[in-house]
Amino acid sequence: MRYLSRMMLGLSVGVSSLAMAPAMAKAKTSAPPAQTRVVAEGLKAPAEILIDRWGVPHIFAASAHDAFFAQGWNAARDRLWQIDLWRRSGLGQMAAVLGSSSVAQDRATRLFVYRGDMNKEWQAYGADARSHIEAFVAGINAYVTAAKHDATLMPKEFKLAGYEPALWQAEDVVRVRNHGLVSGAIAEVERAQILCKADFTAADLLRKIEPQWTPIVPEGLDPCSIPANVLDQYRLAQKAVSFDQGSLHTSTSARLDAEEVADNDQSVRSQGSNNWAISPARSATGRPILANDPHRSYEVPSLRYIAHLVAPGLNVIGAGEPALPGISIGHNDRSGFGLTVFPIAQEDLYVYETNPLNSNEYRYQGKWEAMHVLHESIAVRGAPDSDAELKFTRHGPVVMEDAAHHRAYAVRVAWLDTGAAPYLASLRYLQAQNVQQFSAALKFWGEPSENMVYADTSGKIAWFPVGYTPIRPNTDGILPLPGDGRYEWNGYLDRDQLPAEVDPERGYIATANQLNLPKDFPYKQRRVGFAWSDPARFDRINEVISALPKVSLQDSEKLQNDYVSLPARRLIQVLGAIATQDHRMQDTVHWLQAWDKRVTTTSPQAALYEVWVAHHLGAAVTAKAIPAVPESIREPISGSARTIVDLLEHPDQRLGSNPQQTRDELMLQSLAAAVDETVQRLGPDRSAWQWGKLSTALFEHALAGLADEDQRHTLNVGPQPKAGDGNVVGAAGYRSKDFRLREGAAFRMVLDVGNWDDSVAVNSPGQSGEPSSPHYRDLFALWLAGEYFPLVYSRAAIEKATEQKIVLAPR
Repeated sequence: MRYLSRMMLGLSVGVSSLAMAPAMAKAKTSAPPAQTRVVAEGLKAPAEILIDRWGVPHIFAASAHDAFFAQGWNAARDRLWQIDLWRRSGLGQMAAVLGSSSVAQDRATRLFVYRGDMNKEWQAYGADARSHIEAFVAGINAYVTAAKHDATLMPKEFKLAGYEPALWQAEDVVRVRNHGLVSGAIAEVERAQILCKADFTAADLLRKIEPQWTPIVPEGLDPCSIPANVLDQYRLAQKAVSFDQGSLHTSTSARLDAEEVADNDQSVRSQGSNNWAISPARSATGRPILANDPHRSYEVPSLRYIAHLVAPGLNVIGAGEPALPGISIGHNDRSGFGLTVFPIAQEDLYVYETNPLNSNEYRYQGKWEAMHVLHESIAVRGAPDSDAELKFTRHGPVVMEDAAHHRAYAVRVAWLDTGAAPYLASLRYLQAQNVQQFSAALKFWGEPSENMVYADTSGKIAWFPVGYTPIRPNTDGILPLPGDGRYEWNGYLDRDQLPAEVDPERGYIATANQLNLPKDFPYKQRRVGFAWSDPARFDRINEVISALPKVSLQDSEKLQNDYVSLPARRLIQVLGAIATQDHRMQDTVHWLQAWDKRVTTTSPQAALYEVWVAHHLGAAVTAKAIPAVPESIREPISGSARTIVDLLEHPDQRLGSNPQQTRDELMLQSLAAAVDETVQRLGPDRSAWQWGKLSTALFEHALAGLADEDQRHTLNVGPQPKAGDGNVVGAAGYRSKDFRLREGAAFRMVLDVGNWDDSVAVNSPGQSGEPSSPHYRDLFALWLAGEYFPLVYSRAAIEKATEQKIVLAPR
């Protein structure tokens, strides 16, 4: 039996030149591709993997089984360290390899794994889902088994961390649930904290509620009784794994420190996405165009992985998460599809009265009801197994108990229900040939809640919001709920009860996580959610597309990398109307007015603007408008940009008896403070200021904390200056304390629907998770420059671009 080795693949240690990388998109391959034959246990017939010069695997198989097997095998070939970490951390099994420091996180994670009926679970994703997932896992296991026999196949991260990869069960793929984008519980707790000190008008400055709505305060809820740390276990279960001196860097206590909480919150709220579909009538090609750039945390390896699956009845290419079978963003031979978050309120925090004589009982409908108590053994490296006591109410996992006050708290989350494994429902639409088949497939979509945008070769474009939408007859998902039986969900809305749009007259569809429900949507009966993103990104997309008589592929590429800030436009317009005798401020305002409002790396005004809004303006406004809310609550939440800008444009009594004068003083004083800080950071010569000197993209490997300096240089990618902020189309959300970028669109795609070989994509920093691979960081400079590579689809185009060919053969 012959197994693939790293040397046979021609992988070498090297770092692509940042200056040369953008030219790769147009490079030609003259040498014939390297070829390797590998025997893979579990394959039914020979399969080919053609790896193009951008690291994209094109898998050709004789059956769907073999295509998914090869996808799993290849995911392990390119991303074994990443997917093994995904599985271990998602199932709460890190202590087995890292020791006692990770027991607390393992226990928290196990509260949030799927524990339902597996037969119903398999059926939820389609008739063939189980066989596809089993084949995918068999492919992973075939590679893992080979790697344990051949050290050249084993990623070096395992040696650095001191353990080996594990074999998978098919159930693992659907039981892990903590990687989906979810919303609800954190916002409920924050609003309760604000409401304890102020009112909903104040809360709106920090967390905008829309559409216009009078929040329902549940009878008997005391907002002040909700502990600030009530969701620590919930947060810990979703916290990314990092390593420090051989151990998982998380506290063994239930309490996270304030910095971890603030960083976690910022990442959750900043994550967004853009997508749009252009009709043939508005397209410069005469065919639909579909663009998508989902925003997630910057990671190395990348969160997304591009692959191409070809088998009888299957020909789909695009991106998904490497630990999952199939493709969630991409196209088949007829249809293209993309997604952005559609923020349904899918969680509720429940508050219970517990029995003083038995803390494992809670009051429900006038009686004491027993919690379901599980004891699981957590294997611990270098120590005895640890017993984990896990408690559940009828609503969900218990995340805190307060014995002194006889209370318990549990979280109900839609994403633990049957059929809610994130992105797996995409298996149903991989072969959709028209809008009707695509729409029918989406009826079963559970998680995450998404805006699905669609385009096909017949010229159709469409929008379908999807996701489990709780029916709350007497509440709204804005505040925590008493768990005594009065505030129950009554199932979920059918997909047909959410809106849809097919071939709109305007000739295009766009979403950017903004409130996009029709004005006549019956919100009182169908309370979808109230936590929508700032519309600035959507407004800019709409501004650009509506002004173009025809939209080209290049227009879409440029728009995905657009850095015009609409909030900056609005704020600087207000500034320009303020009279001041301070000559320094007059000069600064005029200087800002001359700015093109583009948050580019070389812009000096962008540097001052970002320091102003991140560190001074929002804090000054919220401190004045809601002084009753402690800074400890205001600061981690950071404020709602749109409500702050709205208030500054239209000052009201929240700013006191003379709101316009107070507004003027706040803006000028906070701007002066921002100038001082920028001078301190970048020097007195403002012509030398640059946003890129503050804003940098660093794709940091989870094991960087264990590595020496040379190893860190190999593992990490960056830092490099990066344009953007959280409210421009080319979004780049940053950590407020030091402006280090945290999330954005590492993956971008623009599809020429029907002329598929002209489609383009990028996936930063690279396709491979193997640091010694040339595809580990080769796309980073391309991405920084706002450029793309061809997403080749036809066999002829693929063969021209192939640099490496792997033939998988059955035993």
